[in-house]
Amino acid sequence: MEITVRLRQARAALLLVFLVHGAVFALLVTRIPAVQDRYGLSDAALPLFLAAVPVLAGASSVTVSRVVRRVPAPVVVRVLQPLICLCLVGVGAGEAVWQLVACLGVFGLLVGAMEASLNMTGIGIQRGYGRSIMLGFHGAASLGGIIGALLAWAGAHRHLSLLVLFAGSVALLLPFAVSVGPRLTRQPGGPDTAAGGRATAEPAARPSSTQPSSPRPARPRGVPWKPLLPLCLIMTVAVIADSTATNWSAKFLEDTLHSSEAMATVPYALYMAATLVGRGLGDGWVQRWGAVAVVRAGVLLSAVGFAVIASAPEPVTGALGFAVLGAGLSVIMPQLFVVGAQRLPGTVDTAVARVNLFNYVGFLIGPPLVGAVGAAVSYRAAMCVPLLLILGVLLITGSLAQPDPADSGAESAPPVPRSETTRTTAG
Repeated sequence: MEITVRLRQARAALLLVFLVHGAVFALLVTRIPAVQDRYGLSDAALPLFLAAVPVLAGASSVTVSRVVRRVPAPVVVRVLQPLICLCLVGVGAGEAVWQLVACLGVFGLLVGAMEASLNMTGIGIQRGYGRSIMLGFHGAASLGGIIGALLAWAGAHRHLSLLVLFAGSVALLLPFAVSVGPRLTRQPGGPDTAAGGRATAEPAARPSSTQPSSPRPARPRGVPWKPLLPLCLIMTVAVIADSTATNWSAKFLEDTLHSSEAMATVPYALYMAATLVGRGLGDGWVQRWGAVAVVRAGVLLSAVGFAVIASAPEPVTGALGFAVLGAGLSVIMPQLFVVGAQRLPGTVDTAVARVNLFNYVGFLIGPPLVGAVGAAVSYRAAMCVPLLLILGVLLITGSLAQPDPADSGAESAPPVPRSETTRTTAG
């Protein structure tokens, strides 16, 4: 299978878009305390504002599956990314609470649609390549998150206002993503159609086809939920585990394992580094063993990580447990979108949007649940909550195998024939 220049360009463009999206999101979440101070929000009011973002994102994630029936997902991505950046600047520029409500509300709606569209586009490009590249896109988002956190640290260190920090960061990051937009949305009508986004909703259109695009076939009514339920449950638990690491790792080390304040920052850094490495290497693992096997291994490794954390006698062991957790979780969430696309090959956009919805469900459940157990019992007991949930979903990973992958690409086909056909051209 020949990988054309335009398809390579679309992949490179989407990598950069994922990176910018990760950086923008990290800029906001790492400066939440400064946002609270700027708008004078109480500790009781802040969680309500933050909870509104995933609620709205979940609603828009499902809705965008209807939008991409008429507008290709890459076009949606190109339109939404500048708007999300403007919302970030608006959060830094506002002064009244109503302005914060408006900016965060629009931000939540746009982020849900953006993340669903990003994954739809990634699956379309992966189909064009004929081998797994999905984890690389999410690895770019992880790298962007690290960059965004570093920018936020620099802004706090130099005592920059939120407006200067957010506007300056957007001015630095956004031009790169905007400049590659035409490469992402170019639709030549030939081998690169998969990169244009319509293949995410029409998997029967093979990358080798040279026929002009034809009118869309009628979509079946009542797309079933049942094939996606195991994926949605695993996504929810994976995000609960992820939010536990990002929200409670420092407190666990400092309060339970009695680490120093400096040492308490190490688990999150190790977690992010392991996530980045796992996603950087994960496509090769998927190519060799398949998406389902990699998801199973990731769930098992995540359980081992939490077991190490919950039983850690001292800070170093606890920090290493978070690194193991990051390696396990790194491969789960991106591949759930791929498996979902395999399960509903005729309605890939709907499958991706529905699986993405449970990303936000997990975010809503995770931090309050773990925090409540930690406050009521102990944070060592709180670390057992996601451990038990992961062990629970481990029992259902056997149901993920696709018995008849009609158009699954490399992620579900036997890996050796696929890799043999792409090794000389994919580079």
